Amino acid sequence: MKKLTVLTALLLTFLLVHPAFAGLTKLADNVYAYVGVKDASATHSFAANAGIVIGRDGVLVIDTLISAKEGNRFLADIRKVTKKPIKYVVNTHTHLDHALGNCVFAKLGATVISHEADQAKLAAQGADMLKNAGNYGLKPGDMVGTTVVVPTLAFSNQLSIDLGGENVRLIRGTASHTEGSLIVFLPARKLLFSGDILFTDFHPYLVDGDFEGWAKTLDNMLAMDVERIVPGHGPLSTKKDLQEMKEYLALFDTKAKELTTASQDAEAIAADLLKVLPKRSAAEWMVGVNVKNRYIGKK
Repeated sequence: MKKLTVLTALLLTFLLVHPAFAGLTKLADNVYAYVGVKDASATHSFAANAGIVIGRDGVLVIDTLISAKEGNRFLADIRKVTKKPIKYVVNTHTHLDHALGNCVFAKLGATVISHEADQAKLAAQGADMLKNAGNYGLKPGDMVGTTVVVPTLAFSNQLSIDLGGENVRLIRGTASHTEGSLIVFLPARKLLFSGDILFTDFHPYLVDGDFEGWAKTLDNMLAMDVERIVPGHGPLSTKKDLQEMKEYLALFDTKAKELTTASQDAEAIAADLLKVLPKRSAAEWMVGVNVKNRYIGKK
């Protein structure tokens, strides 16, 4: 019996320190999220974070992962926490790793919300995104049951949602990671979900970004009364990580433009960039993706 107790303790310790296996992390009495996921494979949504806010009247879901399969994994974890109805889904943006699980929650009757720019983007590009999922390392079996669900409620600047005892504010200041990237702010908790406006210890995807607007958005977030931030990818963060993200973007853009004036070899440029960029433990391959798709052949 003593040996069994020791084994049980070891198993619990393993689950706590390996977020990919630990399910949702409790951030407040009514707020849970995936944070710091270690498995960054395509089938595990490139380690995208997602979360929920529970109110008296129901649940608001923040992002839905990359597929119906992943969305159902998320739903199963939600049901371990609450049986309340899922009333809303918020897409912080509509890249596939944050929005192709929408179909799972729409079937439950949830209203899917985004900024109007990303609503239009998913409506225009969603079918091709799903059709070309193999380009992202996903196999047909990974996408079984996945359909594109475009947000049915969209806004331009801000939207407030009363869940009953919890006010949730959706804010989009200016174009950043995508034209319509937004943040989910819980003022009473001094907590926000940034979506991919913030990547922490994870090389960011920059291809669709508006760098000038992104810097302004990060400045706006730095001025907010916030203590904890759930990034789009990476561990639970603070304002220090927002500042580091701003510096990363400026350095990447300056150096990439400098290097591409002398060479169009994306692999070599990426290698040189990794020598000067701040060290991040995940997604080094993303640097080459950004160079190839944002800078090579661009004037």
